[in-house]
Amino acid sequence: MRAEGQAEERYNIATMKKISRLFLLSIAVLLFSFTTARAQNSLPSIMTLTIDGAIAPASQQYLKRAVDVAEHQNAEMLILQLNTPGGSIDTMNEMVQTIRGSRVPIIVYVSPRGAMAGSAGTMITLAGHASAMAPETIIGAASPVGGEGEDLGETMKAKATEALKATIRTLAEDRGEEAIALAEETIENARAVSATEALEVGLVDFIADDLSDLITQLDGYEVKINQENLALNTKNALVEEIPLSFLEELLKLLTNPNIVFLLIAIGTQAIFIELGSPGGWVAGFIGVVALAFATYGMGVLPVNYFGLIFIIISFVLFILDVKAPTHGALTAAGIGSFVVGSLALFNMPGTPNFVHVSVPLVFTVAILIALMFTTMLSFALRALKMPVKTGHESLIGKTGYAKTDFNPKGSAHVDGEIWSAENVDLTRPISKHARLEIVEVEGIRLKVRKLDD
Repeated sequence: MRAEGQAEERYNIATMKKISRLFLLSIAVLLFSFTTARAQNSLPSIMTLTIDGAIAPASQQYLKRAVDVAEHQNAEMLILQLNTPGGSIDTMNEMVQTIRGSRVPIIVYVSPRGAMAGSAGTMITLAGHASAMAPETIIGAASPVGGEGEDLGETMKAKATEALKATIRTLAEDRGEEAIALAEETIENARAVSATEALEVGLVDFIADDLSDLITQLDGYEVKINQENLALNTKNALVEEIPLSFLEELLKLLTNPNIVFLLIAIGTQAIFIELGSPGGWVAGFIGVVALAFATYGMGVLPVNYFGLIFIIISFVLFILDVKAPTHGALTAAGIGSFVVGSLALFNMPGTPNFVHVSVPLVFTVAILIALMFTTMLSFALRALKMPVKTGHESLIGKTGYAKTDFNPKGSAHVDGEIWSAENVDLTRPISKHARLEIVEVEGIRLKVRKLDD
């Protein structure tokens, strides 16, 4: 009994030791995890976003959301990677205000190689608390144009130019006289310069090969934010990208002139198909949705609404040719009107190249529409040439046989039915069981003549 008690005591001691070791190991793991988390939290956080394409309301919404996220997470900085040919001046002003009002330093980086900060992009770049460009990028060509992309009148252009020059002087005032002069020249004379030229006069602060190179160069760089100097800390920084949301992706897509053109073509066509063949709802629903999306895009892009009239006229001509066939004349006129309207809508002289619709796309869509309506037209013409297959008129020309003798009236058996009938050729009497042909229908009476046996 004593031996058994000693064995049990040794077993309990061993068990307690195992439990103690497991407990100590758990404590060590928890301390390690806590220390690692504290270390990670102590590392600087850098947020990034990318705006690629024309400056539009979706760009401002994206920037505003990114700034909110960066401020909420107390990020070290927010890097805006920019590649734009320009865009709306109103949207640009809102973006400049968002950048200058941010509590987190915003670094504007024109990238990748081959990118540009054109027109409105120039102002946005200079609005950053620091700015950088990748090699082989350009900045400038910021002269103002009208809302439809056209040249402004002398007075209006002078007003817009002076307003933009005042804004850009404010943004570049800490960069020196040469930088201010070059910034004004980008507006006054639409001058554009390379990254090297911009760096030489201090228009930008860095030339960086890529994002990693830029982050390395920013370490220790001092920026002024909210009237205070702040030294940036990028050592071992955690970089996190803020992607476009679904809605922002959709709004960006709807400012693509090629997409807007396709939506107009699909929407207009669907609406006229619905009007031409009422009773369904699919075509009408598709048309309304497509035109609603296109309307948003046209509200953002500089377009010539006179071209939209030609596009509508083209589809009216297509429908008319199907309803009252002219052997393709109206369809040909409709195709011409469609092409002219599509090009006038986006590609008028003076509009910026970034809002031009692809000419091959216009002609491709025009050809597809022409093929569709030509097919519809061929079916319409074929239907006109086909004999009538319903109603009394469909009986004319059919044959049957006499159920009775005709004197000159009698009964005829046609298509399994018995009809009252009258012989129209009295020189050829019709006897019972004789073959006969229907030559006319008068009310519910057939007029027939005898066929040769």
